[in-house]
Amino acid sequence: MAGARRRWRWFAVPILALAVWAMVRTGHTPQQTATPHAAPPTSSPAPTSSTTPGADGHATPSSVYDPADYAPQVRKYAAKAGIEPRLLMAILYNEAYKPHDPDLERAWQRHKPDAAFGIANMHRAAFEETRRGRDFADRKWEELPDDRGLAIEAAAWHLHDLARQLPAQRSATYSQSDLLALGYNAGAGNMLVFARGVTPGAQAQSYLDRLHNNWGNAEKAVAS
Repeated sequence: MAGARRRWRWFAVPILALAVWAMVRTGHTPQQTATPHAAPPTSSPAPTSSTTPGADGHATPSSVYDPADYAPQVRKYAAKAGIEPRLLMAILYNEAYKPHDPDLERAWQRHKPDAAFGIANMHRAAFEETRRGRDFADRKWEELPDDRGLAIEAAAWHLHDLARQLPAQRSATYSQSDLLALGYNAGAGNMLVFARGVTPGAQAQSYLDRLHNNWGNAEKAVAS
């Protein structure tokens, strides 16, 4: 009996995480991409309690999350990384499709080891590559759920690194912001394909459409 109870507790964690996640995501369109690291919709979930982020972004996170609350961090790290703050904020809106509660993220990651962490939904490989030689080089991917400022900083520099890979000569079909968002979602290799004018697949196009839908909110947030 004791062994049976232990096995039940082991399976109960991912099942509970899935159930909670499903309830929170009701009414939202999930992202489905085969990418190195990012994800979707336009509005954040609406749970129960929130925290006010400090200037350094180290407030204790909760599942209630509004990307606009992190406008100071977005402006700060976008400026350091030399990217457009509106783009970084719009990506945070795109990535606000799931509840960003640290405990729930970790429970889900135990069930799905390749899951992304933090409010910018960054996968381990992308974070490890991005942090090299940066101010946060000694930080760990596992810290992203607890430190939203770190998540924003890493996302900003990842966009910076993607921008450096864009060719000078590219198709006029997509703006630089479009291509960087596609690269964030679908990976650098796919970004370079799209830069040649190749049409994105349905999943990448959906991500881009959501980004465009979030431009207004993102611009308002970073301007306030």
